[in-house]
Amino acid sequence: MGHFGFDFSRIQQITAVCFLTILGFSSIGCLGIRNFPEQEKGFIEAPEYRNGVGCPAPAGGHVSSSCDPSLVHIAMTLDSEYLRGSMAAVHSVLRHSSCPEHIFFHFIAGEFDPWSPRVLTHLVRSIFPSLNFKVYIFREDIVINLISSSIRHALENPLNYARNYLGDMLDPCVTLVIYLDSDIVLVDDIGKLWSVPLTMSRVIGAPEYCHANFTKYFTNSFWSDPELPRVFKSRNKSPCYFNTGVMVMDLKKWREGNYRKKIESWMELQRQKRIYELGSLPPFLLVFGGLIEPINHRWNQHGLGGDNVMGSCRSLHPGPVSLLHWSGKGKPWVRLDEKRPCPLDHLWEPYDLYKHNYQRSKMRGQHNHNLGFSSSTNLFGYSNYFI
Repeated sequence: MGHFGFDFSRIQQITAVCFLTILGFSSIGCLGIRNFPEQEKGFIEAPEYRNGVGCPAPAGGHVSSSCDPSLVHIAMTLDSEYLRGSMAAVHSVLRHSSCPEHIFFHFIAGEFDPWSPRVLTHLVRSIFPSLNFKVYIFREDIVINLISSSIRHALENPLNYARNYLGDMLDPCVTLVIYLDSDIVLVDDIGKLWSVPLTMSRVIGAPEYCHANFTKYFTNSFWSDPELPRVFKSRNKSPCYFNTGVMVMDLKKWREGNYRKKIESWMELQRQKRIYELGSLPPFLLVFGGLIEPINHRWNQHGLGGDNVMGSCRSLHPGPVSLLHWSGKGKPWVRLDEKRPCPLDHLWEPYDLYKHNYQRSKMRGQHNHNLGFSSSTNLFGYSNYFI
């Protein structure tokens, strides 16, 4: 599967949009986009972040493709509803990274988003002019017939299932990726998470929470079935809950093991016999429960959005923190705008690049642009669209 690349040090005013193939669909070509000022007004341009001492030298002296072996790869979804959260997440990653110029973002956008993937691409480029990234269109029809109803309507969004298809969408040369939800912020160097080894034959790594009641993620119909629970019996250890919003994924092993199909098989069974209630998480638990690389809990302080019904405020789990995750019903940008924030929402606020909130945060002294980095002279980026 090929791609089109553009050097934005030479083409800074036009964002290239390239339509490529995915899952058997044919190539269409490239379009140029200029300005979309009505959406652009909402955000400020992010500060420029440069590499620190000791960062690896990219091949040829600058990042020229997503295949550069010195890169750290991050995959995220991108949509108009969660754009503000996504941009804060990207900002936090860059701000705390030792080598921000060696981070490559892979954004997955829904084909029917109200702002369109092309507009979203332009917005990302306007907010982060020197960011290394691609945008991929996610064909919702490949998953829409596999999605069953959930306890919360937001969990039925097809884009929640895009992580299942990263092995198909990303270039084959990308063999490792960190998947992040849009409602997170980093307060530590992403390179530390990137360096966590996936030992033995493990395909993904994530913090495990073995104190959680694992049985509640599946229905009585699942546990009473004479065959289905046996899926966990053959594994080396008892399965534990893990949150799919922060994962290190070995895409080489993922592709070789055809894990996309394994997840889809459970989703197909769910359509026939209701075996779980909670959206895109249970199929991952069924395939990987008891088989993941356990990562330190500091890398996913999750649940800060509150429960899925009331969205009530929550406090941090005990221990050190490297990543804050507002999983659950409540989102910090919504609560801040409604002037009813939870205490921990103010930890998200310094990374917000939305103009109105940025000015408010600046007045409170929470945001500091003077971080000792000079302006970039080597702008690069390109966008791939898969349809």
